[in-house]
Amino acid sequence: MARTFAVTYSYSPDEALQDATRPAHLAHLRSLADAGTLIASGPWGPDDARGGLLIFRADTQAAVQAIVDRDPFTVRGVVASSEIREWLPLLGSAAPALAAEKTAN
Repeated sequence: MARTFAVTYSYSPDEALQDATRPAHLAHLRSLADAGTLIASGPWGPDDARGGLLIFRADTQAAVQAIVDRDPFTVRGVVASSEIREWLPLLGSAAPALAAEKTAN
């Protein structure tokens, strides 16, 4: 049964490495979005430390960890730290869709 996971990234201070790696990172995320695994992602606002939030639908936390491990931002050292937590959306307009079991396309 698919569950919802929130992943937070904190980036290394090397902005040049972030900029150089971003196209590969975005291509990786687009493929996950196209597959229905990545629900949403984006960076923190300009006044916050560099990093971001990613929301996934997957069967296990280990599956999400494997995705994070393959992310070019992780492979190339842009991600200084990450945290994966299962998230149980209860309220809000997106909550029913995020809480529902993923159905086959």
